[in-house]
Amino acid sequence: MLTRIDHIGIACFNLDETVEFYRSTYGFEVYHSEVNEEQGVREAMLRINGTSDGGASYLQLLEPTREDSAVGKWLAKNGEGVHHIAFGTADVDADAADIREKGVRVLYDEPRKGSMGSRITFLHPKDCHGVLTELVTSSAEH
Repeated sequence: MLTRIDHIGIACFNLDETVEFYRSTYGFEVYHSEVNEEQGVREAMLRINGTSDGGASYLQLLEPTREDSAVGKWLAKNGEGVHHIAFGTADVDADAADIREKGVRVLYDEPRKGSMGSRITFLHPKDCHGVLTELVTSSAEH
C-alpha cells in the first residue's frame, strides 16, 4: 500500500546552484547526497518533513553525470524541471506486482538500489497519464 509522497525528483543542470536556490529561497537543507553510478546521477535529497510511518518527504535534485543517463537524456529533451514523483511503500515488490497486474508497465523486473539505501522501481509514464512514477521502500536507516 502506498503510504506517502516520498519525494519529487527535479532534474537540473547544476546541482550546486540548484541546492543553493532551494536553501536560500525556502530554507531547505541537504539531508543526504550521493552519486549513483548505475543511474548516472549526482543527487541531493532535501528533507521537507517527517511522516507518521517513519518516512519523510523530500525534494530529490538530480544532475546527470553523463549525457547518456536517463536524466541526461530527459534534460536534453525537456530542460530543467520536475522529472518524476515517488510514492513510499513498505513493500515495493508487492506493490509493483499488484500494479503490474492492473496493466501498468513496471520498468524493472526486480527493484534496484535507490537513494539512501532504498529499493526502487519505476512505472512507465505512458501508463500513468504522462508522469514518470517511482515506488520506494526506504531503508531502515532513513
